[in-house]
Amino acid sequence: MRPDEASRIEGDDGSRTTPSQKKWAALRRRPRRTTILRYNKAMPRYHRLGQLPRYRHTQFRKPNGELYSEQLFSTRGFSGPMATMYHINLPTEVAGWEDIGDVSVKFLTDEALRHRHLKTRTMPARGDALSGRIPLMGNNDVIWYQVHVAEQMKDFYKNAEGDELLFVHNGSGVCETMFGDINFSPGDYLVIPRGTIYRMQFDSLPTMMLAIESHGPIEIPNRYRNEVGQLLEHAPYSERDIRPPHELKTYDQEGEFHVIVKARKRHTRYTYRFHPFDIVGWDGFCYPWAFNIKDFAPITGKLHMPPPIHQTFHGHNFVICSFCPRILDFHPDAIVVPYNHSNVDSDEVLYYCNDKFGSRKGIEEGSITLHPLGIPHGPQPGAVEASIGATKTEELAVMLDTYYPLMLTEQALALEDPNYWKSWQTKQLSGV
Repeated sequence: MRPDEASRIEGDDGSRTTPSQKKWAALRRRPRRTTILRYNKAMPRYHRLGQLPRYRHTQFRKPNGELYSEQLFSTRGFSGPMATMYHINLPTEVAGWEDIGDVSVKFLTDEALRHRHLKTRTMPARGDALSGRIPLMGNNDVIWYQVHVAEQMKDFYKNAEGDELLFVHNGSGVCETMFGDINFSPGDYLVIPRGTIYRMQFDSLPTMMLAIESHGPIEIPNRYRNEVGQLLEHAPYSERDIRPPHELKTYDQEGEFHVIVKARKRHTRYTYRFHPFDIVGWDGFCYPWAFNIKDFAPITGKLHMPPPIHQTFHGHNFVICSFCPRILDFHPDAIVVPYNHSNVDSDEVLYYCNDKFGSRKGIEEGSITLHPLGIPHGPQPGAVEASIGATKTEELAVMLDTYYPLMLTEQALALEDPNYWKSWQTKQLSGV
């Protein structure tokens, strides 16, 4: 113990303490161990499917005596969440590849600062869950794609450049992945770690979804976790709500299979002579998983609660929030819609899954509002008075908050309501 620590235990006023008091004082000053949280925070829990050998990096043989091919699927080098998987074939073997071309997003850099409203409902369905992605906004941390799916995916896909968060607005089906199948339904978030080979298959088409690409990991917020990574009692969801892959389907098939790989802002089509889902077993902390927005348990208060209570995920320099049906503030004089606030250091994007948003006029299902940093926003005229006495809301929305400005694309401008910025004008100014 350092001399300065000993003097503090004795007391700055010269008073003495008992040995027991010294012990507990020292324990209170001991730093909390957070190493486990640092490495486990991305995934809900350890998971395993299929056949596994007793020990890693040991002989694991097929029924014919040949060795299975072990692969370590690791993040952040060898320090982040990992999974170990066993292939029938060599995952390194390819039959060929083809450069498909540049897929970098062209952002507009000279747009004036103003509130925006994008009406995506009118977008025609086109392409599949990958080729149909229309970039609307983004920055160096995150890109927002709108997807109105018209076709089933034939090829498989691997994003080696970023993690993905898919939000299924009104479709159902199965997300086929190298880790196993995940069934999805309307309102599901699908968290896809970078490097995961997957394919979306829908029960019926067309359907609407979002694809949010993150240049860092998409994780459960730290403030919901304890030092071993378990979700705390105050968290708005629990491990029971997290759905990892439930069935591992192993395909021992030869043929011609294509995997489109995104890396360095390009797509490359890789051809394999075997099915990419040839994994007989895997285990670890890195895998895709699903969470439904309807399983989010809203936090309510006596007076209006700020947006952080709706936080569901976080990424590098951004957060994702879920606004769900809930009981409203219960103070007898409460104003239950959000107060006016300034986005001093963040851009705020809301995707409306329905039209039941009390503080907004002219919003329809599929609307997107962008309220950029630098100018205040809040309830539109009349919304505050109209909200008084309301006891619950049926709103359903997904929010993206970024710590650096978002830039729009030309595709976004084609969807814009040019008069949205006027929606805060009072009656006297309505002719401006």
